[in-house]
Amino acid sequence: MRIAQLTDLHVGLPGEDTYGVDVRSNFKNILNAAVAANPDYLVISGDLCYHDGQEAIYHWIKTELDATGIPYFLIAGNHDDADMMTEVFQLNHLTTEGRLYYEATLGGFPVLFLDTSTYTADAKQLSWLAERLRQSQLSDRLVFIHHPPLLAGVPFMDERYPLSNWAEVLEALNRSSGRLHVFCGHYHVDKVVSYEQLTVYLTPSTFFQIDDQGPEFAVAHLRPGFRLIDWDGRQLIQGVHYLNNEEKPQS
Repeated sequence: MRIAQLTDLHVGLPGEDTYGVDVRSNFKNILNAAVAANPDYLVISGDLCYHDGQEAIYHWIKTELDATGIPYFLIAGNHDDADMMTEVFQLNHLTTEGRLYYEATLGGFPVLFLDTSTYTADAKQLSWLAERLRQSQLSDRLVFIHHPPLLAGVPFMDERYPLSNWAEVLEALNRSSGRLHVFCGHYHVDKVVSYEQLTVYLTPSTFFQIDDQGPEFAVAHLRPGFRLIDWDGRQLIQGVHYLNNEEKPQS
């Protein structure tokens, strides 16, 4: 099966200043590129909205996703209103006490989707995660989460905006008896980090990418990107695809 992962859309309201970047066009262009790659599924891994969750933005994104005809799965990021997103996308059946974490079958394989929209994964969710991993007989599993479950060697984001209980989440994931492929966003970079039996894939944003070397915020470039994941239960092939975008952000 093939999954296209899009993350950190940061779509604003019509006319809202998003630092001179046309985030709506970026999303539509990335979505078109993803659809052209013939994925079986789309995964949108959080931060759908620019600053805060907005019902109108969720409805606009839903219309664009529905028009593709491709099944899609969502998780919330820290710039989302998880309750509002759940209502608009009709995901109430997937929530547990208001948190949007769940297991879904993609291509015959169970895939885990976690909720870190409050910068944390609470004890109940971690207990659920541990149970899902304990019961699994698979040698490899796929997990989607908005925040990286570890420090990823990106000084600005590691220092200022990490998952608040990343060490607990990392410990829970690392109890898996098999290998885990963990796909996330949040950092606006393309990076792959290995930790014991985990491989964590940080997928670039459809907004802009952050410099992954310096301790202060800096935009590395404005090319929006997405990740393609091919998975047959034994072999995983993945890669990031960028669109050219030469515009400069407004100061």
